[in-house]
Amino acid sequence: MRRIVHRYILQEISVPLFMILCVLTFVLLMGRILQLMDLMINKGVAVADIGKLILYLMPSFLTITIPVSLLISILIALGRLSRDNEIIVLKSSGLSLYQLLPPIVFVSLCAFIITAVTGFFLVPYGNFATKNLLFGMARQKASIGVKERVFNGDFAGLVLYAEELPSQQDFMRGVFISDNRTLKEPTTIIARRGYFVSDPDSMVVTLRLQDGSMHTVDGDAGTYKKVDFTSYDINLDLSASIGGGSGEITKDSKEMSLTELISESRTPGLKETALKEIIIELHKKFTLPFACIVFGIIGVPLGISKHRSGKSRGFVIGLMVIMIYYVLQIGGEALGETGMLPPAAGAWISNILVGAVGVYLLITAAKEKPLIPDTVRNMVGGRRI
Repeated sequence: MRRIVHRYILQEISVPLFMILCVLTFVLLMGRILQLMDLMINKGVAVADIGKLILYLMPSFLTITIPVSLLISILIALGRLSRDNEIIVLKSSGLSLYQLLPPIVFVSLCAFIITAVTGFFLVPYGNFATKNLLFGMARQKASIGVKERVFNGDFAGLVLYAEELPSQQDFMRGVFISDNRTLKEPTTIIARRGYFVSDPDSMVVTLRLQDGSMHTVDGDAGTYKKVDFTSYDINLDLSASIGGGSGEITKDSKEMSLTELISESRTPGLKETALKEIIIELHKKFTLPFACIVFGIIGVPLGISKHRSGKSRGFVIGLMVIMIYYVLQIGGEALGETGMLPPAAGAWISNILVGAVGVYLLITAAKEKPLIPDTVRNMVGGRRI
């Protein structure tokens, strides 16, 4: 009988879990769709590259949507069983609340493992691959985005104009540049020839100019300066060209795997702020998957509580718990970064607090006591929950 009940509960959880996971992941993707469409329409990025970007972004979405979907699906499934009095029937047949937990534990552990694997391996790979792909797009944009006899402002602080782009050639002729990166001393550069040089290893795109001159005017001092050159290199900031892409040489903490974070945390002479950030990111590799266990624990007592409302109650309660959890997580990380809490404690505080409340509610529900004590309920004038 228990196997039949367990399969039944597992089916009740699995169906909404899959549906909610797809919906939430799509919602998060829609938050990026405008930027992706801008890359495709206005920046000339190929559809295949847009598809790769979406694929690389999916792991970071899943580390959020899997725990959230798990909690809401548990609340919906158990809420439906409780609303139809099936929980009462199961208890009347001799099954305690603890004996109904195996399918929920199984789903929570599966979600934990999938989220952990995603966070350990796929997220850092996806983040770093995204940066590499954006750099490749920006490098391509730098070489093919410049139009003949058109002022190009895709490079931060620079306006580029080319008199001629010889066909089947990879250089520009008659180059004019307005360099406003130093506001006090705007510079005008004129060169006979220019071409782009990219270095994938250092992730830098350089505009190399030949046979030209630089003209600088200092408005405060009222001076004019001219410098002739045979060859002059300008490192380009491609963030404006690709909508936020960067050319950083090294990985940041979100792009490091578990082993890389551990190795980086042991680097001698590392600044305290950087060390705290790395420690927090290292612990987040575990805290985000562990949220599946926490949500599984707190979802059971909240889901089986008797209530007349339908599925909307599961969404509302789920969103409230999720909001509290992530507010605690953000606050804990902020306290860890500022030194008010140890970084590890700041990363785990949301799991500890919400998990402790979940264990208390689970034990209380197993004893068939009201989740909110009578004294508190009388004070707020609420119903029995």
